Amino acid sequence: MEFSFGDPVLSAALQQLMDLPDELERQLNAPTRAYVRDRRAMANTPMDVKELPSGAVVLAVDMPGVSPADVRVQVEEGNVLTISGERKRPAEDAGAEAGKQQQQQQAADGGAGGEKQGVRYLRMERRMGKFMRRFPLPESADLDSIRAEYKDGVLTVTVDKKPPPEPKKPRVVQVTVGEHQGK
Repeated sequence: MEFSFGDPVLSAALQQLMDLPDELERQLNAPTRAYVRDRRAMANTPMDVKELPSGAVVLAVDMPGVSPADVRVQVEEGNVLTISGERKRPAEDAGAEAGKQQQQQQAADGGAGGEKQGVRYLRMERRMGKFMRRFPLPESADLDSIRAEYKDGVLTVTVDKKPPPEPKKPRVVQVTVGEHQGK
């Protein structure tokens, strides 16, 4: 809501007072680090979603360099499909931190560095760490037939549509003759 009075200073001061409750709410309910980290993880995982003529939904998620053992596909309460995992540093680079610590220790001890040292990245653009994407599934999704396939760095999750219910046929009720008829 904008206020406009003849005096621009008064208008600005009044506007600032009106915005104070909103700013206070933002400060008191600031997002946690975990929330911010999860939001980044969700935003940085590219995904395509398409619907096939059969009504099945297919999700394709790019995961280059991720081991299939590090990928998790699950359906949460409320028909929400969650795809999560972790891209880990290559095994040959895992010693980089240990090498760095060893190098610092040698420098502190005044020793010579004749041993193998850790990898030093000159540029690191590929994101390492955890990732997650959530996708709400339609009510018509057949949760028992979800399939996930990992090939060439792409995870493809297929969610089939439930078949339509068969139309109910009229039920025929057998008429029986009672014992006390016509007495």
